[in-house]
Amino acid sequence: MPPARPPAPPLADPLAALLCELPLTRQRAAGSLQRQLQQRIRQAILEGRLPCGTRLAGSRALADSLGISRNTVTAAYDLLGAEGYIHLSRQGSTVAALAGPARSASGQRSGASSGGKGGSAAALPAIARRNTAIRDNGASSSENLAFKPGVPALSRFPIAVWKRCLDHAIQGAGVNALGYGAPQGEPALRTAIARHLAVARGVQCDPGQVLITEGAQEALVLCMRLTANPGDIGWVEEPGYRGAQTAMASADLQVVAMRVDAGGIRIPASAWKTHPPRIIYTTPSHQYPVGGVLSAARRLELIAHAQTHGAWIIEDDYDSEFRHAGEPIAAMQGLVPNAPVLYCGTFSKTLFPALRLGFLVLPQALLARSRLLLQETLRGGHRFEQLALAQFIEAGHFSRHLGRMRRLYRQRQAVLREAIGAHVKTPHGICGGDSGLHLTLRLPAQFPDRHIAEAARGYDMAPAPLSRFALHPGSEDNGLVLGYGNTSEARMPLLVKRLAQLIAASRR
Repeated sequence: MPPARPPAPPLADPLAALLCELPLTRQRAAGSLQRQLQQRIRQAILEGRLPCGTRLAGSRALADSLGISRNTVTAAYDLLGAEGYIHLSRQGSTVAALAGPARSASGQRSGASSGGKGGSAAALPAIARRNTAIRDNGASSSENLAFKPGVPALSRFPIAVWKRCLDHAIQGAGVNALGYGAPQGEPALRTAIARHLAVARGVQCDPGQVLITEGAQEALVLCMRLTANPGDIGWVEEPGYRGAQTAMASADLQVVAMRVDAGGIRIPASAWKTHPPRIIYTTPSHQYPVGGVLSAARRLELIAHAQTHGAWIIEDDYDSEFRHAGEPIAAMQGLVPNAPVLYCGTFSKTLFPALRLGFLVLPQALLARSRLLLQETLRGGHRFEQLALAQFIEAGHFSRHLGRMRRLYRQRQAVLREAIGAHVKTPHGICGGDSGLHLTLRLPAQFPDRHIAEAARGYDMAPAPLSRFALHPGSEDNGLVLGYGNTSEARMPLLVKRLAQLIAASRR
């Protein structure tokens, strides 16, 4: 047996010295030796520890020094050469010249240090000013907390029926539905939605006017993109849906709040002259969050003024499918021919939030002028879910589910009202209740709603402070928005009793 070859002496070059400081390891969690070597050399070059022009050890010599395969070194060098960090040559590899972020006085790049840890904060470019206009709504991410607004009774969804529709969609469409779909969404779903809206909501449209979106929020963002320019004025309800405020702020609009009363959004005649809008957001069938219904007179007046001043109206039909007293209120969209109304809705409340499917009905005139933008910016997706939903609607499952949920929510609201009457001794008023999944409990200003809501989370409750829905909160915007969709009747009395105690204890 030939004598064992003695280990090669350490290389007297910068790379060998660097690798001795931070040696390679054969632990699986650290990754392959090739990847480790490549990362060590790349980081040393980026940090300036291997300056431009530094000659690297030959692959054989470095492999012997490190006790690894020459192929490992060669592969690491080849990749670094392909990335442009080093120049590969038969005469020897050298570090390439790189332009990069300025180094600090200590010689390190900003935000970088030995081993990639520590260091000073990186000097980043400025971000868009619109980011500063977005407000935190303070909402809890958990949908299991009691009284959280906007969460339906998920345990009552007919998941077995939905699974059959989804299986049928997968079997029927097969691999053909794995590619991009039509930019406006699956024709079958758009047809089903147009039929349903015509019967249930009085919306006048054909399937070609329907766009499928990822929920109502994407529909609102798309409305801004289609109709508004930076600097335009957008009107929102006060208090009102935070998502509309966010969509406008993200589009660089000047957001102006318009007060609501028991009859919905209230617009002073002078507002059309002092700050005329490009776009107006409203929830006419069930104002969110205080529950008013926009009267026919106000609807017609709003449409007339919008036509005169060249403004667009976004009609968000938020949870109006769950009408608890009488027939559902008809949509504003179908009141006047060619009205400048963009009608949007979502299946997050009627079915389940994770479905991420909503819709937008565009006026014909706007659609004709926006086809190219829609074609170039939208990519049809969620195709199996869209096809399954189309069948779910057309087969009557959607209407039956709505009927069951209306009865359930009507019962839960009645229990909640009874519990409030029995336990809340603080002076209060109750708003809304004719539709939807929530009640709004108005409280005197000396009982701060945000403090109450924060305290309630300690008891697994997530009522929303009414003041968070207002851009400029006043004393009338103090209260709690209580969602009852996800809270069983059996739990409500005890929960309301605890909530009443928290309200009483919050007095300033």
